[in-house]
Amino acid sequence: MENPFKAIVSTLAAIVLLLIAVVCILPFVFDPNDFKPEIAAAVKEKTGRELVLDGELKLSLFPWVGVSTGKIALNNTPEFQDRPFTTIEESNVKVLLLPLLSKKVEVDRIVLKGLTLNLVRNKQGISNWDDLTTKTVAPATVAGKQDEQPTPKAAPATFTIGGIAIENAQINWDDLKTEKYIEIKDLNLNTDKFAFDEPMAVAVSLTALDSRSKAVQTIKLSTELSVNEKLDAFALRHSDLQVTTSGETVPGKTLTTALTVADAALDMNQQTAKIYGLQLKSGDVTLAAVEMTGTSIKDKPSFQGAVTVAPFSPAKVIQQLAISLPTMQDANALSKLSANFDLTATTDSADLQSLIMMLDDTKIIGSVTVKDFSRPAVNFNLDIDALDLDRYLPPPDKSSKPIASPAVSLAAGASALPVEMLRKLNTNGTVALGKLKVKGLAMQDVHINLNAKDGTITTQQSVKQLYQGSYSGNLNMNTRDDKSTLAINEKIDHVQIEPLLKDYQGKARMSGIVNASAQLQGQGNNTDELKASLKGQLSFLFKDGVLKGFNLQKIIDEGKALIKGSALPADAKNDQTLFSEMSGTATITNGLLQNNDLVAKSSKLHVDGKGNINLISEAVDYKIDAKLVNAEEPEQIKGAAIINIAGTLDNPSYSVDIASLLTDKNKAKIDKLINKLDKKLGSGVGNLLKGFLK
Repeated sequence: MENPFKAIVSTLAAIVLLLIAVVCILPFVFDPNDFKPEIAAAVKEKTGRELVLDGELKLSLFPWVGVSTGKIALNNTPEFQDRPFTTIEESNVKVLLLPLLSKKVEVDRIVLKGLTLNLVRNKQGISNWDDLTTKTVAPATVAGKQDEQPTPKAAPATFTIGGIAIENAQINWDDLKTEKYIEIKDLNLNTDKFAFDEPMAVAVSLTALDSRSKAVQTIKLSTELSVNEKLDAFALRHSDLQVTTSGETVPGKTLTTALTVADAALDMNQQTAKIYGLQLKSGDVTLAAVEMTGTSIKDKPSFQGAVTVAPFSPAKVIQQLAISLPTMQDANALSKLSANFDLTATTDSADLQSLIMMLDDTKIIGSVTVKDFSRPAVNFNLDIDALDLDRYLPPPDKSSKPIASPAVSLAAGASALPVEMLRKLNTNGTVALGKLKVKGLAMQDVHINLNAKDGTITTQQSVKQLYQGSYSGNLNMNTRDDKSTLAINEKIDHVQIEPLLKDYQGKARMSGIVNASAQLQGQGNNTDELKASLKGQLSFLFKDGVLKGFNLQKIIDEGKALIKGSALPADAKNDQTLFSEMSGTATITNGLLQNNDLVAKSSKLHVDGKGNINLISEAVDYKIDAKLVNAEEPEQIKGAAIINIAGTLDNPSYSVDIASLLTDKNKAKIDKLINKLDKKLGSGVGNLLKGFLK
């Protein structure tokens, strides 16, 4: 009996020889171009679209079964017929023949040259690929066949591809609904051999043009990709993405951003992701994360991880972006910024916890949460050790500047912003500062609470240590109406006024301890309108005070000496007026401050005053009635004077009513003199003398 092994070998050899003969002969007797109509008809039947085969079809059979084509075009459906859905200038696909016998699919390198894909969405929101992705619903199971056993599936074949090359492709995205047009050109994709669960090198490059922003983006990506047989698990290694954006709307005209990832794993079945060694670098700014995890990456993506921002110079970055850096008091301000935080990010929110940030010499810790990126809602809780705001402000004006309270400063800052921005503001948070310096004023233990929503803004602020005293206040602002309205309530207790004035204005014309309170209301969309409509009440009480450069007793003594014709008192180097207590209240109406009850007392002096200050023009119109009293017998008046104060808050002027210095006896003598002058020279001369005495 013949050896079975030899029979099998002989049979296989015969089959191989037969196949070789068929492969050698078939190309001469079979022309695939003869089947172009049948191919186009089959595509028309399956897709409803026209397939145009302009180029020549070439067939190979051994050792590779494959086909290469010339130009191919697949047209759009009738409503999108202005241009083809896709065109290919040249393509080549081959499969190794013999491994097919053992259910192994080995594809040679797939090459597509000159691919053009035109994607369109019309004004009704219908896309030109919707018909290609519509799934056909399987018919219901026929009654009586539910119990039939399913047909056993054949064992899956192994699958490899020698590589993929897409050369000089172009994708056009025309969204007529949003009037957005994006053109992707010079698209090139190259991969090496692909097999399931094995790494494959991938390189992609393209250029994208956005017609709306006029920006051009050049994108390059290189990575190692592996995919499982179910196509639901992906792994990336040594990924490097670089994006260069250029255009007139781009700060600095050009901006390059690089993203590198050491390892990444995506499980689409579990909807999880693991990312290791992530680094994002844009200019001098580098953001890094050792490990990040993702959950619900298909349904509602969320990523968590610890993030580090390496130290960089904000001032340098601002200059690199071609943005003018404002003049600041400290040339070294904004020279260093770094941060660490735990990040939880979704498609529309970001949560920063355990935040530690260093800005120059200032340390900031706390948390920041942003929800709904389309209409951001910001929550924050920050603790700052020491902040010198003056470092970041313009150099101070050398002219004298009126003191603005914290609430008034906040109101002025808010009124400088566009009303629409204030109406959209949605934030709630607290800032605590161990030390704060602003406009020369030093404060400690500062707390600020801010709440803004639906056009209503409220703040509460307090300073527990303000020049040996304290401060508390609140601001309420309503921007929902045509004109914004605000209300301010403030109070200071036992504040030493002299060191405060020295720090704020560089000099102090008075000293003492002050208690004060204010309740103000205003209406308007800018600072001038608010000042013009301002109304409210305020009160103040100074104790153990000194007015420097202003000596009421000397003014009275000089007037008396002038009238008597005696020598004037000697000039004192440090003229000042002492008082044990000075108090008063004031009302504000339409920007005019009116005070009618100023009272100042000391052992030798009693002062009453009244007048007004225009808060818009800062003009002063004030009158002081000062009386010298006998320290031993306070009811006995030793001298009196009326002093008029005019000018402005920045540059006040003083004048003395001479007639107020005259004693009753001297007043009688002058009245007689005026009567005589009136009789001899006319009444106008007497009136002139009276005006001079005033």
